[in-house]
Amino acid sequence: MNNITDITQKKARNISYAFMVLMLAVVAWQGLATPLLSALFSYLALRALLLGKNPRKWTAIALFMILLAAICYGFSMFVADAAKSLPEIVEKLGPSVMSLAREYQVNLPFNDYDSLKAFVIEAATDRLPMVGHIARVVTTQLVFLIIGCIVAISIFLSPVLELGRPLNASPRNLYSLCLDEVSARFSAFYRSFATVMGAQLAISLINTALTMIFVLATGMPHTIIIVGVTFLCGMLPVIGNLVSNAFIIGIGLTVSPTMALAALAFLVTIHKLEYFLNSRIIGARIRNPLWLMLIGLLIGERLMGIPGMILAPVLLYYIKVEASGISLPAAKEVSVTESLTADPTQPPPAA
Repeated sequence: MNNITDITQKKARNISYAFMVLMLAVVAWQGLATPLLSALFSYLALRALLLGKNPRKWTAIALFMILLAAICYGFSMFVADAAKSLPEIVEKLGPSVMSLAREYQVNLPFNDYDSLKAFVIEAATDRLPMVGHIARVVTTQLVFLIIGCIVAISIFLSPVLELGRPLNASPRNLYSLCLDEVSARFSAFYRSFATVMGAQLAISLINTALTMIFVLATGMPHTIIIVGVTFLCGMLPVIGNLVSNAFIIGIGLTVSPTMALAALAFLVTIHKLEYFLNSRIIGARIRNPLWLMLIGLLIGERLMGIPGMILAPVLLYYIKVEASGISLPAAKEVSVTESLTADPTQPPPAA
């Protein structure tokens, strides 16, 4: 390339980086993480459903719709079971919690089940005006989920950004060049998502399957809600395990202290396995330190809530991928002897 072409290419690449930063800022500012996640997960599923030697896109879309219907049915079962089981869990868990609180001298806002029930009713009554707001939020998020699915299907059928331009044609103006660079940024972002969330999904499925086997083998109640919470929390790195573990041990405590100890022993064992899987599946792909992941999770939660916690490791990996693709000019190598014998008062030689 000549110098003018190099400058134009660099300008287009910088514009594409600015576009990605602006897009992510708008997503965080306007609370659009849900449709973004919906589109990414849907496109990931559509790509995975391209089966056979000569895959057809409409076949993949039909399979995706069946999968989506199955997910909706499973989620409705989970919500129905949760609405039925949670009051029962609280009723059984209340005496155990209050007994432990008295033993360890922890002050609670209730003393028995009746006062606990009154406390919950009072708290719910105080927040009754928020019911309408919550209903609007839920409706909005459902619409966002549907929009994300439609966007994913549209991109899956026609991923071209510039209509009317032949697929293999070289860009002839800055606009076409910018679209190519934006497409490259989106491709890198999707590959980062597929790498991170594909690994997280695999670990969550393994964890959920082992938990379901344990629950069925021990006869622990509320199987559907335990399996649902384990899978959903498994999609949240680090923090999700803490939530699901506390929930499972709490349900075990409603049966007996022995069941709670058995659940604790199982969770310790399974997380030893999970550390191995993390090192094999996630660590080998991502290689981000734990402290950086935790900071990303905290910032993601503050900016976008739970969807931000899901996107945080994806964004960290995407930044790493893009930054790793930017090469630096080669520095002059200096031997150890030269560095030890050099006069620190003298300026370094010109390159």
